[in-house]
Amino acid sequence: MKYTEDHEWLDDNDGVITVGITGHAATQLGDVVFVELPEVGQTVTKGEEIVVIESVKAASDIMAPLDGEITEVNDALAETPGLVNEDAEAAWFFRMTTTTPEEMESMMDEDAYKDLIGD
Repeated sequence: MKYTEDHEWLDDNDGVITVGITGHAATQLGDVVFVELPEVGQTVTKGEEIVVIESVKAASDIMAPLDGEITEVNDALAETPGLVNEDAEAAWFFRMTTTTPEEMESMMDEDAYKDLIGD
């Protein structure tokens, strides 16, 4: 798994990248009450806002971690957004393919991410 400074995790499985938020991010958000997911087939650009998350504390966005195309979304999150709080690592938001897979090499591994959050 790779991690971004925006507290997203990425898991590459044969070119299909699953994206979610970390447990740290879920804790900081508090109880998640709403998730707006991107559309399957949507082309995204790195840094583009593609997911909206609302919690009892705040609203937040997930930015596209890479250039590519959304291939699948986790519809269960739209119906039950609290799944993010139950297990952030299992509650993925979307899957994508990327046109820039080499960019994952510059992302943090788990140890570097733990250093970032002081864990």
